[in-house]
Amino acid sequence: MTIAPTLKNYLDRNVSYDVVTHDPTLSSLRTAEASHIPGGMLAKGIVLRTDGGYLLAVLPASRRIQLSELRALIGDDVELADEQEVASLFEDCAVGAVPPVGKCYGLDVIVDDSIERQPEVYLEGGDHKTLVHMSQAQFAQLMADARPPHFTASA
Repeated sequence: MTIAPTLKNYLDRNVSYDVVTHDPTLSSLRTAEASHIPGGMLAKGIVLRTDGGYLLAVLPASRRIQLSELRALIGDDVELADEQEVASLFEDCAVGAVPPVGKCYGLDVIVDDSIERQPEVYLEGGDHKTLVHMSQAQFAQLMADARPPHFTASA
């Protein structure tokens, strides 16, 4: 597998990027290690279930989501989506390789503000061996409609 077609089509129309391949991994932090990049530069996506549907939380691989912080920000009805729900939303992606670009998948996005401090950003490409690399400016362009609160803690 390479970059998920939905993601690739969206990126090709909106930003400049390059592709980095790595040995297959099963977690974003392991992906950062395998790719020799800091975990803070690898943006991961976590799908959340809300009362109104789904929301994609974007945060660095080096951080973990704090549901209590999210609930305080957006309401008590926030839960992690299950694997089946995620698979139905990201049909062209491998299980567990959610790209952190929700707009092309019809999802609202919330971005942790800690990712804004990175000069460049890497994204999961939709499989377990491909990353998308871009400048912070290009990433910010992709996340222009997202809300940037702080909702994570160190992993």
